Amino acid sequence: MPLPKAELHLHVEGTLEPELAFELAARNGVELPYVDTDALREAYRFEDLQTFLNLYYELMAVLRTERDFEDLADAYLARAAAQGVRHAEIFFDPQAHLARGVGMGTVVDGLWRALGRSQEKHGVSTRLIMCFLRDESAESAMETLEAAKPYLDRIAGIGLDSAEAGHPPAKFREVYEAAAALGLRRVAHAGEEGPPEYIAQALDVLGVERVDHGLRCMEDPELVARLVRDRIPLTLCPLSNVRLRAVGTLADHPLPAMLDAGLLCTVNSDDPAYFGGYVGDTFDAVRDTLGLGEDRLRELARNSFLASFLEYDEELRRRYLAEVEAYEFP
Repeated sequence: MPLPKAELHLHVEGTLEPELAFELAARNGVELPYVDTDALREAYRFEDLQTFLNLYYELMAVLRTERDFEDLADAYLARAAAQGVRHAEIFFDPQAHLARGVGMGTVVDGLWRALGRSQEKHGVSTRLIMCFLRDESAESAMETLEAAKPYLDRIAGIGLDSAEAGHPPAKFREVYEAAAALGLRRVAHAGEEGPPEYIAQALDVLGVERVDHGLRCMEDPELVARLVRDRIPLTLCPLSNVRLRAVGTLADHPLPAMLDAGLLCTVNSDDPAYFGGYVGDTFDAVRDTLGLGEDRLRELARNSFLASFLEYDEELRRRYLAEVEAYEFP
């Protein structure tokens, strides 16, 4: 039985395994520029974030119908449950679908068909977080928020993702203010490619409650002290950091130092179909490569529930935390 955990940094489009990509391509009459799944897996060799994003958006072409999004989310939830995930807060990128002529309702309704039954089917509670693409305009983000208004009963929060370099968080001040007025939770990717100042901007300008990645905070001791003092969660993705060359090797990852500094770190899979492992695989990797012992692994699992947006059901959060404390490592 795996260690119980929450996953807080997971892009549902990034769970598109090659086998499902080919299945959906056949279903929808989409021709992929790869002869088979092995050739597609070979394409999963990235030089940097932008190289990855090019493939990521290319493969989205197979996602056309509610059923496609339902199948995508359900496949992720089944894998996540098998690796000990009890709660998942799932990102999706509506702008990438709207640009292809796929409506907001198709995306949200399809995802929700899987998420709405996840607790019963997989034993995984869920929240849905809508991300804006930071390399698109602030006006496009505002239009996307407007398009999402009929679906806010199913969207818990907003995030900010895609290419970070040259796209500071402050660019999206107005849409984050509008989202806050609607009662949406706020997170943002910052400090992966971008400098530590982007983390501070996300906090000060966007009012985020959680920082996705945040890896480069370690370059700024004052920022680290602030994150520790204010208990701002960081959703780290170690396997992603290696594949996208934010760190040289997993052995170079600052996770142990971040935990030693008192940061509220969580471990997540980001885009697991592309980066070589789901969240349970990531826990195994940091245990084996970084030498994290049982106390540290339990701390990471505990942090994942503390950092989650489970305020809507504190009893459920307490139950999950009790499972973490009661867990006996093999």
